Amino acid sequence: MIRAGILTVSDRAFRGEREDLSGPLLQELVREHLGAKVAAQAVVPDEEGAICEVLISWCDELHLDLILTTGGTGFAPRDVTPEATRKVIEREAPGLAEAIRLSGFRKTPHALLSRGVAGIRGRTLIVNLPGSPRAAQEGLEAVLPALPHGLALLSDHPAAGDHTFHPPT
Repeated sequence: MIRAGILTVSDRAFRGEREDLSGPLLQELVREHLGAKVAAQAVVPDEEGAICEVLISWCDELHLDLILTTGGTGFAPRDVTPEATRKVIEREAPGLAEAIRLSGFRKTPHALLSRGVAGIRGRTLIVNLPGSPRAAQEGLEAVLPALPHGLALLSDHPAAGDHTFHPPT
């Protein structure tokens, strides 16, 4: 079973000024479409140190298979999720981030403003998704077909990822 973590990066959600809608939606989607167990969930402010601390802990201590972040990927001065992610990953997985942007661009040119990255630390895959619920869902759906096989390769069980993915309707 895939063990996942969902990290929401948002100053306002962290301060309780707005409800986190993207994090719970991503939890539901990974359970439904990947059969994943959500083993960790958190909301942190748009601060590089706080993001790095959670990512490192979830990779190195909880040994999660997949971490999805939502928020902090845009052009705003406090959007630092990609920088934090790059600090903790050992290898990038650029195809995932490119697929997320391409899929979003088909709907709005604003998707090109997402700076999200994806990469690997140890045996954990980290994928940055946009902060809005719709964009986070669409971004995840863009990469869902590749995730089972990629996660199986990271876990050293490639045959486990050789199954057909059926996209959400």
